[in-house]
Amino acid sequence: MTTKWFKSSFSENGGQCVEWAPVHAVATGIVRVRDSKNPNGPVLNVSVPAFARLVTLARSANL
Repeated sequence: MTTKWFKSSFSENGGQCVEWAPVHAVATGIVRVRDSKNPNGPVLNVSVPAFARLVTLARSANL
């Protein structure tokens, strides 16, 4: 399966450049996350529940 990456909505506005792979998450239950500035770099693989908690934490932080 080829991974199709999507940028975070915050990345479009000059924020930190994070991409994720929602199709892969639906198919496998694993969310893949990477730095769009380094597409050949490491990929973080987390479970869907862990990713949901990560998003909740990021939204609650004063970044």
